[in-house]
Amino acid sequence: MVFWILISFVALAVTGLLSLVLMRAHEVGEPPAAYDLRVYRQQLRDVDKDLARGVINASDADRVRAEVSRRILAADSLLQQQQSGDSQPAGLSRAMILISAVALIGGTLGLYSWLGAPGYDDMGLELRIAAAEDYAKTRPSQSEAEARLPATPKPQAEAEYLDLVAQLRKTANARSNDAQGQALLSQHEANLGNFKAAYEAKRNYIQIMSGDLEAQDYGELAELMIMASGGYVSPEAEELLDRTLTLDPRNGPARYYWGLMQGQLNRPDIAFRIWSETLRMGPKGAPWINGIEAQIEEMAFRAGVEYRPIDVPGATPDGGPALAGPSADDVSAAQDMTTEDRQEMIKGMVARLSDRLATEGGSAKEWAQLIGALAVLGDRTRAAAIYDEAKTRFGADAASLSLIEAAANQAGLDQ
Repeated sequence: MVFWILISFVALAVTGLLSLVLMRAHEVGEPPAAYDLRVYRQQLRDVDKDLARGVINASDADRVRAEVSRRILAADSLLQQQQSGDSQPAGLSRAMILISAVALIGGTLGLYSWLGAPGYDDMGLELRIAAAEDYAKTRPSQSEAEARLPATPKPQAEAEYLDLVAQLRKTANARSNDAQGQALLSQHEANLGNFKAAYEAKRNYIQIMSGDLEAQDYGELAELMIMASGGYVSPEAEELLDRTLTLDPRNGPARYYWGLMQGQLNRPDIAFRIWSETLRMGPKGAPWINGIEAQIEEMAFRAGVEYRPIDVPGATPDGGPALAGPSADDVSAAQDMTTEDRQEMIKGMVARLSDRLATEGGSAKEWAQLIGALAVLGDRTRAAAIYDEAKTRFGADAASLSLIEAAANQAGLDQ
């Protein structure tokens, strides 16, 4: 309602200004000829003054008077014509006002109904999160998403290879308990772009293996389902990704698709955090890293985060990123600082690390580093809060949780 009140007020105000201009157009000030008459009469007076001061002689004064008088007669004749002529009709002005008002107000409403979103309330953060949760519960299923896709063209491959895959289908269907046959069929169907057949064979493989599986198996099935639905992460694929990340929280492809899903659910803030953490895990050049790098800038824009591309770190003993420490310039500058200035510099570095972990996430080592740094600075309250948050983030990763607990013990937080 407030929006419509404001937009109506603006439209009426603009219409009023146009109306004022049109109504005054037929009541303009004096005609131009009246101004010319005043100028010429002033020139006659100036001629008399110049003659009295001796600036000009009498013959020149007579000649100027004659010329100015001729102009006065012409201007007076023109003034009489302008005063006796018709002015702009008031009726026409009123008609133009009405047409302008209808065009302006009607055009504004029509343009908004075409480009805007009439009927929608303001979408604050809480409403947007609630809408995202509702959509997550009611979004299309895997079969619905596949039904919306156009028919896929026939696979382009050598005839010999197509014949081999056809024979593999027959063999795999005849041997319903052959896990290896289902795995091979899934791989070759995916090579041909038959992603639905590929994920069905992969699902058969998982059923045959009956729990003797790795996180990668569930992740591959989820990826095939996502590709079969044209990149859409369905609720069924979400369940498989969740199972994958429960078994292996550092699974790169699953983390990529989990972030993609959050973006599709209108939660770019969560997607950006997940992708940022995954970028720091590396390794550089991995397919999921390339996919994240191609899309994270747009995701950051949607999340309202100022994104600065980061360099994916090289491999470390646990595969995590190298820790960010002071540069050589920082160390050199610190040597000339007073104790108070050096303490302020350290606080600034800790604050930057804390802000980055809050917005972009980070590895367990970086969280442990922040806990230790806060404890050294004497800020045990914040260190404890960071410790609690880190336990929540890395609760499913035993190795990471062990590292964080060791940092907390060293900082005396568990005492």
